[in-house]
Amino acid sequence: MSLVEPRQRLSTSLHVGYDKRLMVFSGRANPELAARIANKLGVDLGGVTVRTFSNGEVYCRYEESIRGSDVFIVQPTCGNPSTGINANDALMELMLMIEAAVGASAHRVIAVTPWYGYSRQDKKSSPREPISARLVARMLEAAGVDRVLTMDLHSGQTQGFFSKPVDHMTALFMLTQYFLDQGLDDLVVVSPDAGRVKLAKNFAAKIGAELAILNKERPAQQVAEIGYVIGEVKGKTAVLVDDMIDTAGTLKAAAQTVLDEGASRVYAAATHAVLSGDAYENLASSGFEQIVVTDTIPLRPGAPDNIRVLGCADLLTNSIRQIFTDGSVSDVFGGENQLF
Repeated sequence: MSLVEPRQRLSTSLHVGYDKRLMVFSGRANPELAARIANKLGVDLGGVTVRTFSNGEVYCRYEESIRGSDVFIVQPTCGNPSTGINANDALMELMLMIEAAVGASAHRVIAVTPWYGYSRQDKKSSPREPISARLVARMLEAAGVDRVLTMDLHSGQTQGFFSKPVDHMTALFMLTQYFLDQGLDDLVVVSPDAGRVKLAKNFAAKIGAELAILNKERPAQQVAEIGYVIGEVKGKTAVLVDDMIDTAGTLKAAAQTVLDEGASRVYAAATHAVLSGDAYENLASSGFEQIVVTDTIPLRPGAPDNIRVLGCADLLTNSIRQIFTDGSVSDVFGGENQLF
C-alpha cells in the first residue's frame, strides 16, 4: 500500500521584503529648485554628470546605482542662462536622463516638469502646423517615463496627449494667499482673455474679489491687441491673472488699458515667469505695483524691482511624497487642482 503525500497549497504571489528608495536628480534647467525639493524631502540631490559637447550634443550619466529606485528628475523644459542651456537643450537633456534611468533599471521614472515646454502649441491654429505639445508628450513616453508631474498647464487638453499618468498641480493657492496677506481693498480680478475666465473666476472667489474680462485679439503668434474691459474696474485695485508671462508686451498693454478705465492700482499674478525677449523692459516701464510669479522657471539676471517670486518647492515636495507613497496628489490641493 503506497502513501500519497497531501498536495502542498502554494501562494499565488511571492512576497519579498525590501525598502523603497526615492532619489531626486536635477538637470541644468533649474538646479536651485531641485536642491530645495531634495532638502525638504530629507535626501541629498543625486549625483549626475550632464554636459554639452563642443558640437552641441548633450550627455548625461548617473554617478551612483539607481537600480530599483523611484527616480524623480526635476527639469522644467526652459532655458537657464546661468547654466548655459536653452529650452531645447533642457528638453533633450530630460529625454536622455529618462532614457539613462530606464536603462539603469530604475523602478519608476517620474519627470518633474513644473513648466511644460511647447505647451502653447496645443492645437492647429493655422494649416500645416505641428501640435508640438502632443509631440513632446510622445517623446517623453518614448524615452520611457512612467509619469509626469507638472504645474498649471496652458490648457487641460495637454493631459490627453499622454497615455501615462499626469499629475497636475496648481499655484492658485500660493498666489491667492499672497494677495490675501497684502490686505488690499476693493479688488477686482481681471482675466486677460476669454480663455482664462475660469482661472480668473476661481482666483476671484478665493480672495473675495469681483471679476472683469479683457477683450483681446491675437492676430499673430506672440502678438495681441487689447480692446476694452468687460466689467467695472474704476477706483479698484486690479489683479491681472494668467498662467504665464512671456514677452510681457500684452501684459503691459493690458495694464495700461485697465488704468485708462480708471483702476487705482494694478498688479499681475502668474505661475510661470518665461520672461523672454523684451519682457524686463516692458515690465519695468509698465504701471504694475507688483508682478507676482513662482520659481518654476529661474529668472535671468537684471529682473526689475517690481517682480516678486514665490517658491513652489513645498508644493512639489508634497506631491512627490504622495507619488512615492502611492498616495493622492489631489489631496494636496483638496481636490481643487483641475482648473480647466
